[in-house]
Amino acid sequence: MPGILFTNAAIFEGSENTLRPGEVVVEGNRILSVAAPNERLPRAGREVIDCSGATLMPGLINTHSHLTYNNGTTVRELTGMPVEEHVLFTMHNAKLALDMGFTALIGAASAKPRLDIVIRNEINAGKIPGPRLLAGSPELTVTGGLADDNQLNQQHPSISIICDGPHEFRKVTRMLIREGVDLIKFNNSGDSFCFPRMAGFHNPMTDDEVKAITETAQNVGKRIAAHAHADSSVRQCLKFGVEFIFHATFATDETIEALAAARHKHYVSPAIAARYNTTYEAAEWGITTDVAEMIGNKRELEEGIKVMRKMHSAGIKILPFGDYGFAWLPHGTESRDLEHFVNLFGFAPWEALRAATAYSGEAWAGDTGEKLGRVREGYLADLIVVDGNPLLDLSLLQDRHSLLAIMKDGVFHKRYQGRAVAEAC
Repeated sequence: MPGILFTNAAIFEGSENTLRPGEVVVEGNRILSVAAPNERLPRAGREVIDCSGATLMPGLINTHSHLTYNNGTTVRELTGMPVEEHVLFTMHNAKLALDMGFTALIGAASAKPRLDIVIRNEINAGKIPGPRLLAGSPELTVTGGLADDNQLNQQHPSISIICDGPHEFRKVTRMLIREGVDLIKFNNSGDSFCFPRMAGFHNPMTDDEVKAITETAQNVGKRIAAHAHADSSVRQCLKFGVEFIFHATFATDETIEALAAARHKHYVSPAIAARYNTTYEAAEWGITTDVAEMIGNKRELEEGIKVMRKMHSAGIKILPFGDYGFAWLPHGTESRDLEHFVNLFGFAPWEALRAATAYSGEAWAGDTGEKLGRVREGYLADLIVVDGNPLLDLSLLQDRHSLLAIMKDGVFHKRYQGRAVAEAC
């Protein structure tokens, strides 16, 4: 297969605050070379793609993905779909993610135990289109915790697996690892979606329970994530080495300081759209702003904004996206998070893109030594070409027609046809 040379491109490298003109050569599934300023790379035997000034950048990476969520309105709806239809829905979500420029995802909880696993395997086998995927477990929770909607007189379907005590958590963690998950997710805080049962600032899990999960997973090299709104939840993540801290809404200044000191070990994913959209854009589904305030969601939004601003100032790596797959934040709209990072957290646009590419790439890779999320020699050739400058207009990444080309693993998912073709569509 001949190499591919992108020329006349404005390159966003993944970690820099400007675009720079240049050329990039892809051979196989890797970036072979990136031209220095004014350098012209060899063309012989290569397919030449003239980007006509469009932006060449790394593919987007979502480290808090719920491919299996079915755009429902309640936690019960997310798992209530029959498994046959649910597999197909997840498969379509995987293609949609790639269509929207996401070339890698981390599964942050599967609505059924093996859905992420099956879709990952089919993508890896080349049978269906989709991003690189680390398969997540269902949420592990406790009786009465987030995603336990049961009652004494009635059992309800749930996205969670309910355990109590370290022995049960250890056994279920081993079972999920046996089935093939890459990441174990547990809920050591409540959430406004628990209303009135358990607020986000409460933590229902003991240290012994968290230790049983983390020790079991870490012993065999599996990744770990926690739904951790509460300050004590974030503290448990620090204590037991939980790599992915989701939300961190009520972290105190003392905890932020401790997290900053260990920032090379952890990533924070606030999933702020779940708070913002639920507060201001869910009235059609019965959640007005007044309702959002009553259940505690508006407070989670306001506190989360304050905390993320502090964490950003402290140099903690905060990653965008997360919790998409509800009716009022549907799949395919994840890139709006980049604007939330700018408007709510005070990020510069380039910092938001760095979080979505270079930082998320290192988060996805973990300690594997793999390289993705940057336009640099030796990195995986996961690239997108954008019709315009996303540093000036992040909303470009919300429009699939602005994505002129999408490449994953050195192969075009969407082949470049030129800027004029896109303008005519």
